[in-house]
Amino acid sequence: MRTTLDIVTFRSSFILNKDVGELPAGSYQIEIDEEEIPSRDRQAFRRTAIYFHVGHSGSTRMFVISPNDLDSALERDREKTIDQAAAADLEKCR
Repeated sequence: MRTTLDIVTFRSSFILNKDVGELPAGSYQIEIDEEEIPSRDRQAFRRTAIYFHVGHSGSTRMFVISPNDLDSALERDREKTIDQAAAADLEKCR
């Protein structure tokens, strides 16, 4: 088992999952727990849990989310950013 720290950034407000309400755009600290996958050839790890830290008014809340929740939220944010950029480009052409 190992734990790594990382920062994720959302360009738009987002929802992680049905248990966590909408969160504002911004950068968030995460801790990723991973377990080693046995292999002879190389060292490999599988994400088992993600701890998502949300700071607000001097306090920090932590949500335990699945790796799929984070991946889905980041993908929706990327798609929303692309859609907003495309809409802005269309507006410039008018």
